[in-house]
Amino acid sequence: MLRPFHLAFPVHDLAAARAFYGGTLGCPEGRSAETWIDFDLFGHQIVAHLDPAAQPVAVSNPVDGHDVPVPHFGVVLRMADWRALADRVAAAGVAFGIEPHIRFAGQPGEQATMFFCDPSGNALEFKAFADDSMLFAK
Repeated sequence: MLRPFHLAFPVHDLAAARAFYGGTLGCPEGRSAETWIDFDLFGHQIVAHLDPAAQPVAVSNPVDGHDVPVPHFGVVLRMADWRALADRVAAAGVAFGIEPHIRFAGQPGEQATMFFCDPSGNALEFKAFADDSMLFAK
């Protein structure tokens, strides 16, 4: 069984992080304190830590015709969950940095992907594979 990962990341506003991760993305909230909040991101523990001076990093790399923001994080979902999340994010009015689409179509590693940012500018990518065995395909 794959074990959950843990990721701690900076946010400039905890209330905005709570509204985005808990409300928009639907992540259940775990423990919290004055300077951090745990969220359950599809079974993985992410922790928003307050850093009022947090600034997004404006670096990208070209991947399959798109400028992919670096750094970014997210989860590989089942296709139905990916579609539901794409609909939920769009309905909330969140701007996509890279619209939901199929990357590497017809090639090894073909995947559905989308990118958007949280209110602190942290880039997130969610993806899904029609065939999970393609996750590490060369």
